[in-house]
This record gives sequence, structure tokens and C-alpha cells, in this order.
Amino acid sequence: FSTAAQQRSTGDECGPEDPSDEPKHPLSDCALEHKAIKLEEQVRDLTERYRKALADSENVRRRTQKFVEDAKLFGIQSFCRDLVEVADILEKTAESAAGHAEPSDPNPTLKKIYEGLSLLEAKLQSVFAKHGLQKMNPVGGRYDPYDHEIICHVPAEGLQPGTVALVTQDGYKLHGRTIRHALVGVAVEAQE
Repeated sequence: FSTAAQQRSTGDECGPEDPSDEPKHPLSDCALEHKAIKLEEQVRDLTERYRKALADSENVRRRTQKFVEDAKLFGIQSFCRDLVEVADILEKTAESAAGHAEPSDPNPTLKKIYEGLSLLEAKLQSVFAKHGLQKMNPVGGRYDPYDHEIICHVPAEGLQPGTVALVTQDGYKLHGRTIRHALVGVAVEAQE
């Protein structure tokens, strides 16, 4: 016989403290309450983590959506910078043609060239406006370091100090974002 069989036969019977007709409870009531409290804490902790994870994923989704929208709006930024230089050349050429085209001039070709350049310049500015590119006109306004770059100071004759007195190169904004600073002269108090 084995030792387990010997124990059964020798009377490893239930005593009065361990009746065989009642089910055994491995944990006491105190232990069950303690375990329930721990489980409730875990549920709260996991619920809080879940809420934070949802909030984080929503923030990531919003940021990604903002990046995509900005990419759509400002994806043409470098192209616009290049076109702005072409617009400058066109404007200077039209001004030069206007200076040489006199009304009494017998040569109508120069006048027609000037008119064509003016129409072309107007159309280019119209296309710029259609796509959110705007020329800044800062003359008479306050100097703004985010939009202007100072190249000189001029005596303030009839202007308040800190006001833009002249523009040597136009600045441009694309949907409100400066893509090229205006080169300006700012009025300062005249020193005597």
C-alpha cells in the first residue's frame, strides 16, 4: 500500500472544526474585503489610464489634422517666395517702361508694352490674392519686427518715431504668415 492509502485507513477523518458537509472558504471575510478594495483601486487606476490614453490619442489626432491643414495651406510657401521675386522684376520693368513712355511719344510700341506689363502685373496680383498671398503695405504703420526688416532710419518729418516711412522692397504674407519681410526705413526723431 501507499502512504496515502495508509492515511485514509488510519483515520485522517474530519474533526469537529472541519465538518465535511460545509463548503471550505480559503479566504476569510477580511481577506475578501481587502481583495475587493484592491480590485476597486485597480479598476479606478485602469479607468484613469484609459481616459488619459483617450485624451492623448485625441490630442494626437487634432495635432495631426492641424499639421495636414497647415501643409495644405503653406505647402506652396517656397513656390510663392520664388514668384514674389518674379513679381518684383515685373513691377520694376513696368515702372521703367512707364518712365520712358511719354504721351507725346510718336512710338506707340513702348506705350503698348507698358500697358501689357501693367495688365500682367494686375493679373499676377489677382492670382496671388486668390491663393492667399498678399502684398504688405506698411507705409505709415508702426514698425513690426515680425513683418519688417529695418534697413535705414529717416528723420521723422510729419511722422511719429517708430513709424514706417519708406519701403524699398515689398513684403508678402501667405494666409497671414510672413514669407518675406518688407525692407523698410523707420522714422526717428531728428537730432539737432
